[in-house]
Amino acid sequence: MRDDELARGMRLREEGKPEEAREVLVELARRHPDDAEVAYQTAWVHDVLGLEAEAVPYYERALAGKELSNRLGAYTGFGSTLRVLGRYDQALETFVRALAEFPGDPGLRTFMAMTLYNLGRSQEAVSTLLKVVAESGQVGGYRRAVEYYADNLDETI
Repeated sequence: MRDDELARGMRLREEGKPEEAREVLVELARRHPDDAEVAYQTAWVHDVLGLEAEAVPYYERALAGKELSNRLGAYTGFGSTLRVLGRYDQALETFVRALAEFPGDPGLRTFMAMTLYNLGRSQEAVSTLLKVVAESGQVGGYRRAVEYYADNLDETI
């Protein structure tokens, strides 16, 4: 029953029916308050609907759980949601905690860079993004130069 309803809620979200998915998932989360996977999917559908503030407690429940198959996705979604809500310090804390579990993840680092920018830490934000881009291999033969300047943005001759 739980698995079928969870799959139904996820399918509805993926089919572009987030309102219907929300109804299914909120009810499922009510019946399974300690289910991390249900909480994560419920948080996600709230984000899809632009209901970020309502997503927060579901993300918190998801990350508190031990049986969450996509902790990386939950951390990324939670941190991004906090950033969108203007809760920049909490977003940064979330990304730092997430990177302790998923060192070097480019998605986490990219969202963290946005948060650093929002906190007025522009140099650190740009440096982080340059490192992500350099590591992606998308800078042609300039990887070494981009990596160098990531830490030396203000250098001139």
